[in-house]
Amino acid sequence: MFAQSERRGLSAVREQFGTIEEMQSALRSTRITLDMIKWEHSVFALPFALTGAVLAAGGLPSARVLLWIVVCMVSARSAAMAFNRLVDARLDAENPRTAMRALPAGLLSSTFVAGFVVVSAAMFFLGAAMLNRLTLLLAPVALAVVLVYSYMKRVTRWSHLVLGLALGIAPSAAWIAVRGSLDWRIAVLSMAVLLWVAGFDVLYACQDYEHDCRAGLNSVPQAFGLSRAFWIARAMHFGMLVLLLWLVRLFALGPIAYAGIAVVGALLLYEHSIVSPKDMRRMNAAFFTLNGIISIAFFCFFAADVLLHKQ
Repeated sequence: MFAQSERRGLSAVREQFGTIEEMQSALRSTRITLDMIKWEHSVFALPFALTGAVLAAGGLPSARVLLWIVVCMVSARSAAMAFNRLVDARLDAENPRTAMRALPAGLLSSTFVAGFVVVSAAMFFLGAAMLNRLTLLLAPVALAVVLVYSYMKRVTRWSHLVLGLALGIAPSAAWIAVRGSLDWRIAVLSMAVLLWVAGFDVLYACQDYEHDCRAGLNSVPQAFGLSRAFWIARAMHFGMLVLLLWLVRLFALGPIAYAGIAVVGALLLYEHSIVSPKDMRRMNAAFFTLNGIISIAFFCFFAADVLLHKQ
């Protein structure tokens, strides 16, 4: 009787340790996944979404609405980035720049990453449902846009514009989250974000010029060469600034918003000055650091202008 009880106790201990090890493994895989998708770079589009929310509310929206907008933004981007890594795992393994990413390096299983995509998508739909009926109805469309980008380099040299659209819908989506309807004026901000994202994605793709040519993938650098790709990126960013000036006029904003555009313009000019077709060593600084600063600075200036006009 004692031996049987001891065996049951040992079995329970083994099961408990097995559960702990499984939990630790899941947490480790989640941490690696979050690092793989660079979830902290949600800051790229989130400030533009919050700007759309502030413009829609004519001030600060409620804390509840802001919370669910953030949930939708982070979860949609997480789903899209994880899906992109899943779809491009083979291509990443063939590219020296990306060969050490988690999936090609064997640090994660495709099953786990697929599960992460499903959970992130579910969180996105939950957030959309908590906002209003129109956000929920449009949620499948928004998710389809952010996921389809992963296949675009196989189809068109203008895949950068699709990525721009994936992030560019954020301000319009935030407007809908606040108002439950859409105003065409906010589409100007969406177009500006589209050009901004597409421009810096063209620059980033210049690093993969040789790989894209070998693999038969489409991109602006692959189609037009590095020098012309840089000029196309500059034209896109100039177009962004023009649209932002129009946005200020449409919403009758004041000097603080204009100052914000000047800051964004200066940062973009600096971004283009530290990289060139012959020297892309500082591309990560241009792509990650500066673009994060640009989006945050834009929000701060525009939100301050809106709040000042409200007083």
